[in-house]
Amino acid sequence: MCCVTVIQSQDGWRVNYHQTDVCAAKGSTVFIICDITHPPGIRYSDIKDRFWFTKEKDREPVDLKTDSEYSGRVTYGCYSNSKDCYLIIRDVRESDSAEYKFRFMTNKPGEKYTGSPGVTLNVTDSGLQVQVRRSDSTWLELTCHSSCVLPDRADYDWYKNGRYIETGSSLLVSSGSTDRYSCYFRGSSGQRSPAVYGPQRPSVSVSPSAEMLEGDSVTLTCSTDANPAASYTWYKEHEDSPRASGQIFTITDFTAEHSGNYYCEAQNEMGRSNSTLLLITESGEFLHDRNRLINKQHLLHVYP
Repeated sequence: MCCVTVIQSQDGWRVNYHQTDVCAAKGSTVFIICDITHPPGIRYSDIKDRFWFTKEKDREPVDLKTDSEYSGRVTYGCYSNSKDCYLIIRDVRESDSAEYKFRFMTNKPGEKYTGSPGVTLNVTDSGLQVQVRRSDSTWLELTCHSSCVLPDRADYDWYKNGRYIETGSSLLVSSGSTDRYSCYFRGSSGQRSPAVYGPQRPSVSVSPSAEMLEGDSVTLTCSTDANPAASYTWYKEHEDSPRASGQIFTITDFTAEHSGNYYCEAQNEMGRSNSTLLLITESGEFLHDRNRLINKQHLLHVYP
């Protein structure tokens, strides 16, 4: 579907579109390119005007730059050799889905040419996405998917931490890798997929952050950067069963028995990562009420 050349000839003039179909995610930028071939004895300087269009009014093409729906979003032109021309549409919308054609006029009266059929643009809500499947305990298989209709056996360019590594329909990576992987399809308006990666080392915030007396409640919140989004599980050291699941863990009615090493585990399809949190209690004499009575209580200290 992509990178297929279409040539239309009129009196020796030809418009060659580098792609017949382009798929793009909403909000992205689209590049459409063509080149012109002229008949013998003619020069490119004989072309006096050129533009791109999708609509017609009174059977005449409407220049995209004069179309209010594309206001401020369209740029087109030709390179210095005059035969290679381009169209750029920014912040594409689903309503931009249409067939785009290149039209030019020569300095000879009445000579007007249109490259037809043109290039069909399909704008969708989402573009490329990487899906993760566990191949075995050691390897993960990454596959690239698109909301656009692509060839059944399309090959994708794969990137690791922003650098190209190989081309293929899928990619095998080691489980637990912290590297970032993305895919790219040349027919998808030059857009890469969002990168997938395992959880970075989680951080834990504590509320309230000050020291707390026995009987108070403490809320621990675990956060990490991961794609796909991570799930969270809370453990206490030397215990097999988790204490809680979810990003937030609340200890109510704190007592000395809650002391110990706790950690939050963040996990997604790419891997997992842990963060430790140390809760320690100590005994002492602390102010207890408005009458300034001194009671012996436990004081909670949090050491992230």
